[in-house]
Amino acid sequence: MVAADVSGSLPRLVATDLDGTLLDDEGRLSDRTLDVLRRVQDRGVRVVIVTARPLRWMDALWAQVGGGEGVGIVSNGAITYDIGSGRVLDCVGIPAEVGLSMVEAIREAAPGSAFALECLGGYRHEPAYVDLHPTPPDMQVGDLDGLWDEPAVKVLAQHLTLDPADFRGRVIDAVGDRATPTWTTERLMEISAVGVTKGGALAALCDRLGVTADQVVAFGDMPNDIPMLTWAGTSYAVSNAHESVRAAAGHLAPANGEDGVAATLAAVYGL
Repeated sequence: MVAADVSGSLPRLVATDLDGTLLDDEGRLSDRTLDVLRRVQDRGVRVVIVTARPLRWMDALWAQVGGGEGVGIVSNGAITYDIGSGRVLDCVGIPAEVGLSMVEAIREAAPGSAFALECLGGYRHEPAYVDLHPTPPDMQVGDLDGLWDEPAVKVLAQHLTLDPADFRGRVIDAVGDRATPTWTTERLMEISAVGVTKGGALAALCDRLGVTADQVVAFGDMPNDIPMLTWAGTSYAVSNAHESVRAAAGHLAPANGEDGVAATLAAVYGL
């Protein structure tokens, strides 16, 4: 692990990704990580989860991190959420009038693509989309024209046969300046509204809290974390991170399976 030089001024806010970063390979928070996070918070330091996960996946984790209080950022920055009150503070999505034409451009560039929509009002997808996670009971399946009845905080574009790098390139070119594409897993592109990133949402939250970038330490592992890592004054990629993330981050932490975030925070705060 490379420890950052924080002499004289410890970070006031910790921003961390979840999957592949804070959570282990089974998607769990270790006892060590929970202990370190609580000790950091006992010092008055805010811990903010900044994740690609949808809001509907977060209830159990909110209760573990911060005792069900504070603020979290989900859907790659599209939603900022007050955990204690259960209130959405900010929500930016892609309306149907923009999204449907974007989807058709992706279909033309990558025939065989299938799509899902993550919305505040629920999750919905086309029949051809293969759901790789447990589906919620209120999930809707149908044509996008009928399903897209509110802004989508994330549009998921899936292709199961194209080379993943080729697919990513085609989607990025097809989207152009209509939206913000990124990715966290192979064969799936996650598309947010124009300008929506983890970094932008974190910067807006910190401005609201009176916290400056140089007072933030951030952790991540995948390309969707890069805007957050390059904005934060101190940034770490876990050692299992994608090579582009390791190049973008200022420092390297141990892997998620080695409690890398906890080990780094314990060193930074002298725990």
